[in-house]
Parts: sequence; C-alpha cells; structure tokens
Amino acid sequence: MFHFLTNFLKQALLMCWKMSNFAAVKTYLFIFVTLTAPEYIQLRAFARYDGLILFVLWLISFIFYIIGFKWPFLGIAALVTALMTPSWTFRLVRRYRDKALSGIISFRRAWAYVVFLFFHASLLFAIVQFVYFSFIDKGFFLGQMAQMLNDPATAQAMQQMGLGTTLSQAISEFNQIRPIDLVLNIMTTNILIGLILGLPIGLIARRKEAISDK
Repeated sequence: MFHFLTNFLKQALLMCWKMSNFAAVKTYLFIFVTLTAPEYIQLRAFARYDGLILFVLWLISFIFYIIGFKWPFLGIAALVTALMTPSWTFRLVRRYRDKALSGIISFRRAWAYVVFLFFHASLLFAIVQFVYFSFIDKGFFLGQMAQMLNDPATAQAMQQMGLGTTLSQAISEFNQIRPIDLVLNIMTTNILIGLILGLPIGLIARRKEAISDK
C-alpha cells in the first residue's frame, strides 16, 4: 500500500512539474494581451469555470471512445462529440464577451481566453485520464491500439506506403509507454489545439462596439 501511494505521488509530481512549463506561456499571454491585473484575474476565473464545461464534453467523448472498442457505433458518437469542441468553444467565448465584457472583446483577449480555457480543461482531463490509465484500464486501451496496428489490412496499407518499419516501432512503443507519458502527450496536444483554434475563433468573436438592445 505504501509503495502504491509513493508511486502515485511521484507520478502526480512529475505531471505537475511538466505542466509548470506552461507558466512561461501564461506570462507571455499576460504581456501580449496587455491586460491589467484585475482583467487578467477575471479572464482566468472565467476560463477556469468554463474549462469545466469543455472538460465534461471531452470526458463524454473519451468514455464513448473507450466503450466504442466493443460497440463501434459509440466510436462514431465519440467522434461527433469531439468535433463539437469548436462550436462549444465559440459559445463560451461569446458568453464571456457578452456577460463579463459588456459585449466588447479584442482578438487578443478572445485568443488568450481560448488558450486558458483549453489549458484548464486539459488539466482536468489529464487528471481523469491518469487515474483511468493507471488504475482502471489495465492495458486495455494500448492493447486495442496495438491490435488495430496489427490488423492485416492496416499492416498491408502501411507496407504499401513503405511504413512497415514505422509500424513495428509504433507497436513496440505502444507496449512500453507509461500512463504518465501518454497523458502528458494528450494534454500537450490539446493545449496546442487551443493555441491554434483560438486564432479563428478570436477573429470571429472579436467586437469593438457593443450591440444595442434597442
């Protein structure tokens, strides 16, 4: 029991240490967007709260995806749910703009909000995934992924593309990857998606003047 708790604590500390690298990004955003301290605190507060909504959306998609290995129709539901991320992100930016900023928001602030939104959602998602892959999954997910790569049709297609060696390496890496590495890779990908997705959403959501109700 002591060994179990010690190992879990070490993995959690490693995750926190790697996530601390995002502090540089946060500092850059604070300077780039030129917010005052109260405005920065307000943005972080809204992004933290709304990040919970985005996290729930991802969690539903993840659950569907895992179950979809046995019931493929749920895999389609997982994809549809994940593809709802941009529309929900825009809704959350628009709500932040209209409720907190009286309907006015710059492109840079909208982009920064999306980045923080994805960061907080990714953090919550990473915690849940770490618990799942460490104590619940028991190798099921990686086993299914390796099985997909070992599928004759997949192997033949990759051989035709000259990726046979890459396929063998991928299967080997899947068998050796640790839960903490898998989770951090997913988290990093999600944050990068937020950095990119925030650009078009910021352009669409920006508004220099509030729309009158009259």
